[in-house]
Amino acid sequence: MAATITSNNLKEETADGLTIVDFWAPWCGPCKMMDPVLEELETEYDGKMHFGKLNVDNNQELAEKFKVMGIPALVLFKDGKAIEKVTGYYPKAKLAKYLEKKITENE
Repeated sequence: MAATITSNNLKEETADGLTIVDFWAPWCGPCKMMDPVLEELETEYDGKMHFGKLNVDNNQELAEKFKVMGIPALVLFKDGKAIEKVTGYYPKAKLAKYLEKKITENE
């Protein structure tokens, strides 16, 4: 289960290794489509990457800080630092390929 990210725990949740944070909102259709994709990938990448979810409605200051202009947006953190962002819906195969590449680059 992906960690629920807020301004109170972002630093500790992203501190070690690679973390992908899903910026989403309950009213966002594409965000709902991403949910099962991310859940499956979280299981498949257990131990290689940490997953988190951040509700932009409740954490607008974080969305602004990371320049999230559209959702869903995935922000990749490495050891607490945001290193990359992708926006929009990704099918599972495409997102898995992206995650694989990032894991390989950061080993």
